[in-house]
Amino acid sequence: MRIVVAPQEYKGTLTAREAAEAIATGVRRALPEAEIDLAPVSDGGPGLVDAMLSATHGRLMPARVKDRLCREIDAAWGLLDDDTSIIEMAAASGLLLLTQDERNPRLATTYGVGQLIAAALVSGSKRIIVGVGGSATNDGGAGMAAALGVRFLVADGFELAPGGAALASLDRIDMAAMDQRVAETAFIAATDVTNPLCGREGASLVYGPQKGATIEMAQELDAALRRYGAIIERDLGVSVADVAGAGAAGGLGAGLIAFLGAEVRPGFGVVAEVTRLPERVAAADLVITGEGRLDGQTAYGKTVSRVAALAREAGVPVIAVPGALGEGWEEMREALDAIEAADEGGNEPSERLSAAVERAVHSWYRRAKGGSGWR
Repeated sequence: MRIVVAPQEYKGTLTAREAAEAIATGVRRALPEAEIDLAPVSDGGPGLVDAMLSATHGRLMPARVKDRLCREIDAAWGLLDDDTSIIEMAAASGLLLLTQDERNPRLATTYGVGQLIAAALVSGSKRIIVGVGGSATNDGGAGMAAALGVRFLVADGFELAPGGAALASLDRIDMAAMDQRVAETAFIAATDVTNPLCGREGASLVYGPQKGATIEMAQELDAALRRYGAIIERDLGVSVADVAGAGAAGGLGAGLIAFLGAEVRPGFGVVAEVTRLPERVAAADLVITGEGRLDGQTAYGKTVSRVAALAREAGVPVIAVPGALGEGWEEMREALDAIEAADEGGNEPSERLSAAVERAVHSWYRRAKGGSGWR
């Protein structure tokens, strides 16, 4: 029996790879003879590099970069054997790298993301995938572009200060010193959101509050991004304001489009393509997936629902083992053949997950052998 194990990260407790290994432990207890194919997945947010390297046997590459507040930190990116690099913006400019007191999207910068991209360019990569999610920033990717040689200038000709609020003072953009290797490289922005750069559904008003912005700050940042988008269109001839996904990661999506010519693609689709997930699922007898919390939002294109859809298309049964069940989880009943939550308290998250998988697989196996169907 071949079982594909394809969870995403369990936020705050387990990475996608750790979750996959915990699930595999539970499978081995229930079905020692099973052949297990570990295929951790991601939607483009934190966990993207981990998921891609786990499935492709790529290499983790260290880098020293500036964080969202311009402090030196150790980060990493992924290098695959086919000259493809994988970068998580959250590795340099992520919200989880900040304490509550440090959250301030007016000042946070994506400069470190540009440094990760520069490191990938030095390696000779011809395709760079940037996971756009989990950000602490709202600078429209200006910091990222600055790290690659783009100059952002105020009216008196001085360099613009870092951070989202400073964009309100942007006067012009100078591309003369842009890293020339960018033009020889294909870029993909992998994201699970479709927000535009500005407005009611834009980066600042929707996501600013979770990054520490008050309503007044979010409105200020929205106006700054609106000016930024207008100057990008004037100086670069690229319209980014209304592009779906431009508002991802505090507008980093817009910066990737404008300065790197990036193609915006759904993160899960990018991971599935690189890891050949559809083919692996089609060759399986069972698929097991999971996330930290299964709830009403899961059905709206989140990773577990996408894994379930692949299994359904292939006619393969699929089990979900979330960390916990949230409001509206019942909406996923029709998409999944079994659901077994791991949250029972007491043991470590990996141990709870393994035990839940063991219960779920035993239950499925009894039903399958008895011919009584799934539900």
